[in-house]
Order: sequence, then structure tokens, then C-alpha cells
Amino acid sequence: MAISCIFTYCLAWMKTVFSFIALLVTITCCGQQPIDQRFEWTVGSLKQVVWVKGNDSQKPLFLFLHGGPGNSVMPYAKKFSGQLYDHFVVVHWDQREVGETLARNSSPQPFSLELLEQDAEQVVDSLLTHFHRQKLYLAGHSWGTALGFHLVRSRPQQIEAFITIGSMIHQQQSERMALELLKKEAGKKNDESALSELRSIDIPFANGEQLYLHRKHLLRYMGSRANLSKDFVLAWSEKWLGVFNEASKINLFETLREVKCPVYFFAGRNDYQTNSYLAEEYYKLLKAPAKGFYWFENAGHSLPSSHGNKMQQIIINQILKSSPGL
Repeated sequence: MAISCIFTYCLAWMKTVFSFIALLVTITCCGQQPIDQRFEWTVGSLKQVVWVKGNDSQKPLFLFLHGGPGNSVMPYAKKFSGQLYDHFVVVHWDQREVGETLARNSSPQPFSLELLEQDAEQVVDSLLTHFHRQKLYLAGHSWGTALGFHLVRSRPQQIEAFITIGSMIHQQQSERMALELLKKEAGKKNDESALSELRSIDIPFANGEQLYLHRKHLLRYMGSRANLSKDFVLAWSEKWLGVFNEASKINLFETLREVKCPVYFFAGRNDYQTNSYLAEEYYKLLKAPAKGFYWFENAGHSLPSSHGNKMQQIIINQILKSSPGL
């Protein structure tokens, strides 16, 4: 009888040990599982798509807010995200009327900055809830920085750090600075045709024609060989110019002089579209728990496309190490 009891006890003990080992193995394996998945969440009564990718599903969340408005980065995300997959769970979101979200449904509501800000808040909430996290890293490029600064202002407790790339600080002022620069350059060259076009431009832009002329001359000034399509700009303006002008009115020098989370600025030395020197002046006055400013030499506005490797190295080797949150 005693031997039988001992055997039964040992068997039960071994089962417990093996179950515990199996649980540890399961947790370890699951913790290192890669993730590459599209999620379709209802955001603002609209089905919106986020793409979540990383080599370890337990790494910190990293949400990238695309530019434009209207410019999905999913087709070329690897250029500036490929190295991040080892260190983060990277999230790309196609905003309403953009990319894979647009392919599923159109926005039933007219655009407004407030509507898109609310979308961004809901996406952050959904990510944190779904992945059981308290915070995430946030990055935005160009238009994405307008939404990013809103999130930094409205819910800093959810942001581990914000990386602002080609920052919209006071975009109307940036557009005026570029316009005056272009007029001065055209005057030096006695280019009356260019001067005539530039003098027809109002800030804020009154229509797509003015935006096209501004960007056409700005690209030429910066030495770009890009062929800017007038038809594309006019079509874009019909949908997006109103909300872009709305965001461009915001003057962060007046409305956001202090934040409660770390903020890091990436700026192209030759970026006159979202003027990098305006961003530098704002950085100097901004109060934050931690902050940094990174210049990208021989670079313009499109840093994710042109300097994706350097961006990732700074994020991994400097920003992540200074705030390694989970």
C-alpha cells in the first residue's frame, strides 16, 4: 500500500513538473513568435486597416503615421522599417480614404482635422488593448506629425517616445518662407515667368492650382528631377486640401510649448517644404522629459524614402536605448 501511494505521489509530481515545463516552453515559444498580419478594425464607424509586423510579438509597439494626407507607405515600408522588425512590433495604418482602408470602404463623413485626430486616438487605443500594452512608440512623417503632435498633447501617458520626421510645426509659416525664398531666387535669375506664377499664390493655398505651382518651383529649387503631375495635385486637392490647410494653421510655438513624453526630431538639411530650421527653433523652446534633434545632411523632405537606413539606426541605437519601454 505504501509503495502504491509513493508511486501515485511521484507520478502526480512528475505530471506537475512536466506540465510546468510545457507551460514554460509554450510561453517562451509564443513570446518569440513573429507576427505579420493585417487587422481590420472599426474606427470612427469605418473599417480601417493596420499592418502589424515584427520578428518577436513581445517587443515594444511602434506605430508609424504616414504623410500626405493620403499617402500610404505600406508598399515601400521595408525601406525604413526592415531593421526595426527585430526590435519592435511595427504598425502601419492606412488612414481613411487611403490605400487598403479605401479599398474596403469610403468615408461616409466629410473630412475634418478633428475626425482624423479621433481616428488616430482610436487606433492607438485598439493597439494597446489588443496587444495588452500600456504604451507605444510613435513616429510620424510630414502630415503624420500633425496627428502625432495631437496624440502627444492629448494622451502622453500612452506614448513612450514620439519621433517627428519632416515636422509640421507651423505649416502656413513654412509655406510662406518657401514662397519668399522662391520669389527671391526667381528675381535673381530675372525669371519673369516664374515670378508671375509665384505671385499668383496665396498662403493658405486657395486651390490645387496654387499648390501645384508652389510645389513645382520648390522641387526645382531643391534640385529634384521628379516629374510633378498637375492632374495628380489637382485631384489630391479636391479631397485633401481643406484638411491640410486646417492642420497648417496650427502654430505649435503658441499651442504646444511643453509635452509630457520624450520627443525626437529628424530633419533634412534641405527640407524647405516642412522647413527644418523652423523645426529646429521649435525644438529649442520645447520642454520635454527628454528630447533630441538629428540632422540629415544632403536630404530633403522625404527622409523615409531617402534615408531609411540612418533613421532606423538612430531609433535602434539611440532612442530605444534611452527609453526601452515595453
